[in-house]
Amino acid sequence: MTTFGNDQRPIMPANPWIDRYLEHLLVSKGLSENSLTAYATDFESLLEFLTEKALPMERVTPQTLLLYLLHLRRKGLGNRSMARHLSALRGFFAFALEEGWLVENPAELLENPKLPQTLPEVLSREEVERMLERPDTRTKLGFRDRAMLELLYAAGLRVSELVDLRPLDFDPQTGVLRVFGKGSKERLVPLHDLAQRFVLAYLESWRNSFKPLEEHMFLNRSGKGLTRQAIWKLIKRYALEAGIFREISPHTMRHSFATHLLEGGADLRTVQILLGHADISATEIYTHLQTSRLLAVHREHHPRSARKSGRAAAVHNGSEES
Repeated sequence: MTTFGNDQRPIMPANPWIDRYLEHLLVSKGLSENSLTAYATDFESLLEFLTEKALPMERVTPQTLLLYLLHLRRKGLGNRSMARHLSALRGFFAFALEEGWLVENPAELLENPKLPQTLPEVLSREEVERMLERPDTRTKLGFRDRAMLELLYAAGLRVSELVDLRPLDFDPQTGVLRVFGKGSKERLVPLHDLAQRFVLAYLESWRNSFKPLEEHMFLNRSGKGLTRQAIWKLIKRYALEAGIFREISPHTMRHSFATHLLEGGADLRTVQILLGHADISATEIYTHLQTSRLLAVHREHHPRSARKSGRAAAVHNGSEES
């Protein structure tokens, strides 16, 4: 293992790829000890993250790096620290590709990521479970709230979309929810079995007890549709009851929905569709990785791609005729 500094202490993580890359930076790039120490510290953070996810380095994907960047932001890293981490990732994975350790560079499109200064709070799975269990489902208000919370998390709804839902927007035969998003654009979102059961039970057994005066799915005590402000207050109330004292909102459930899908292996295109982002710039934190996936598909399947035709070697060797 390479060592740096007069005391000869190893400063890099115990990973042969990273060890080799730091040696490359020392010998070929002539980086200072302080710079090498900073890079090694950043790689320690990456390895800790991968260890928690039980992911070896060779299985890192663009989605993995997205989640890692989210992880760093949630830890409170500023722009300068984020820029250093991104530089380390870009350099390391480009080097790993050149060395033949990888066949794809997962950091390829991290060149100019458009990460927001702050990210919405994301609940852990355990926190979501605690919130979902808070409403008293023995009462009509509690059952309504449980069905509402299940929908927010199961479908990643905006609060405005939840407010506008009608009973007929849920199809119990297919388990699919019809949602009208921004610009009245329609999308269909599948619900998991538990969410389906709560929504169906609410519609069949509880909604009429509110003596509906409007066609909204979720009603207040007067039989009228719930407002966004009312839902916001309910979210904050159940969060506090669940022991969650951070500042959260209905959007927190939506962002948790997207993050947990990605952590579970969902591809970015699917998450984009489920969130109803017609304009992908609305989710800039996901866009550069979505582009990465499109490029990978193009390289894999286009008949003129280097991978399909073997033209890369010819061009590299200068044998491609001009």
